[in-house]
Amino acid sequence: MNICIDNINVNYIKEGNGENNILLLHGWGSNIELFNSMVNELSKQNTVYALDMPGFGKTEEMKESWCVSQYVDFVIKFIEKMGIKKLSILGHSFGGRVIIKMCNLDILPFEIDKLVLLDSAGIKPKNNGSKTMKSRFYKFSKKIVSAKVVKKIFPDALDNLKQKFGSEDYKNATPIMRETLVKTVNEDLTDMLENISYPTLLVWGENDDATPLEDAKIMESKIKDSGLVVVKNTGHYSFLEDSIFVNRVLSTFFNNK
Repeated sequence: MNICIDNINVNYIKEGNGENNILLLHGWGSNIELFNSMVNELSKQNTVYALDMPGFGKTEEMKESWCVSQYVDFVIKFIEKMGIKKLSILGHSFGGRVIIKMCNLDILPFEIDKLVLLDSAGIKPKNNGSKTMKSRFYKFSKKIVSAKVVKKIFPDALDNLKQKFGSEDYKNATPIMRETLVKTVNEDLTDMLENISYPTLLVWGENDDATPLEDAKIMESKIKDSGLVVVKNTGHYSFLEDSIFVNRVLSTFFNNK
């Protein structure tokens, strides 16, 4: 389905007709297609929404680079457009950044029930002075698109990334999404974690090398009402690598009153 928000044509899905609403926010370089298995499971008892955020999937790119706060504002407008008054929110990787920052706003036009941070970003990696800025972004993005489960769905993703970072045309063009990545990965949200007051489930791949398990432990220590579930033998896309286990965990968490 499609809806227009701030002159951006947004691709989204809505599945199920349960009383509880759940919104799924995808990670960087990803889209709602990766949530298919999760949507199928959660929509059995809930109403599930997922949108391609601007610049990803089938949603149009914004006219200028954005920071995390602008994505937060956009997601809030989407929730309002859907007429949702109360919901739970799940965010994978970059989607977790959006959730963390959203939960630090003083006032929201809706009520949040529960949160899930799934291999979430938000804690800035330790600085390595030997790496150039461009190199850090390339290596971060490479980890994402090189994941086996992602390559099955997007087989050309790594080649496209290499072309973008190696092309003079790319360097000289208006690099909206590259500038957006710069703004988002450089923002450390660690100090915002302690302000999250909603019941929060952390679901993490044991071998995640994009957002390490150590990040999850920091989040668990700072978010008051939180718990951590480690998904054995999985990486940054734990919900794809062991979908049966993760879907069972999520269903139990969301459907438990």
